[in-house]
Amino acid sequence: MKNHYSTYYRSCTLCPRRCGTDRTKKTGYCGMSATLTAAKAYLHMWEEPCISGENGSGTVFFSGCSLRCVYCQNREIALGRVGAEITAERLAEIFLEQKGRGAENINLVTPTHYAPHIIAALDIVRGKLNIPVVYNCGGYESVDTLKMLEGYVDVYLPDFKYADSAIAKKYSAAPDYPETAKAAIAEMVRQTGACAFNENGVMTRGTLVRHLVLPSYTENSKAALEYLYKTYGDDIYMSIMNQYTPLPHVKKYPEINRRVTDEEYADVISFAEVLGVENAYIQEGGTVSESFIPAFDGEGIIEK
Repeated sequence: MKNHYSTYYRSCTLCPRRCGTDRTKKTGYCGMSATLTAAKAYLHMWEEPCISGENGSGTVFFSGCSLRCVYCQNREIALGRVGAEITAERLAEIFLEQKGRGAENINLVTPTHYAPHIIAALDIVRGKLNIPVVYNCGGYESVDTLKMLEGYVDVYLPDFKYADSAIAKKYSAAPDYPETAKAAIAEMVRQTGACAFNENGVMTRGTLVRHLVLPSYTENSKAALEYLYKTYGDDIYMSIMNQYTPLPHVKKYPEINRRVTDEEYADVISFAEVLGVENAYIQEGGTVSESFIPAFDGEGIIEK
């Protein structure tokens, strides 16, 4: 993997934006250069039960994002405003440190624009890690990049945000999101096959697709869930989330500047039940809170 960095970062097409930027000289659409930058590494207890397990998911938050939704809850890192520069060697150490803390897996959050570094780090720890690697992404992925990751990723954890291209354009400047995410999820499922779990209920193989219900857009949610279930049935798991949090920067979008109502969420869940969906996580109670957004303070990134 020695020449991966120069090969892929000098005219970057790692994500579907395919901006072609020489990230060794300036930042790409993702907002990041060719220098690996991460904002936090810790045991995340608030992922889906099959991801966090009892001990927590060994999560690494990377700085920057190629999707950058207007309502992003991780806005500070998505815009690349926080994070520390590290090497692939340091990233490999972080993986082993997370394992040493008892992590159920290594959870790579928004990793796409650093895929070459991640592959290099995983090569370094090959034979030493022995816990699943989770690729936690927005669903807006390049199939070519996903193919690079085959054999490195055990569990894919993508979003499927939009079935409607007009909504995708308005909130993520990505009108091609629906077809791009569909192709990406198909590749993920091809690589992982049906879901598998260990004796403690932690997912060791498979694809778990998240869908965040947006206020005012229950029809988008229904269309997304219908596509996923009719295409994959019980071969995937879904996570239907009601945790949308209206942060101050969405005030100019009044239709999403509020929480999802109980009625909206119940409507979506009822639709999923009528479809026949059984392999799905749902959320109950007060999941809408800025307290669920971690402090991106560099924890676990810089070697002490």
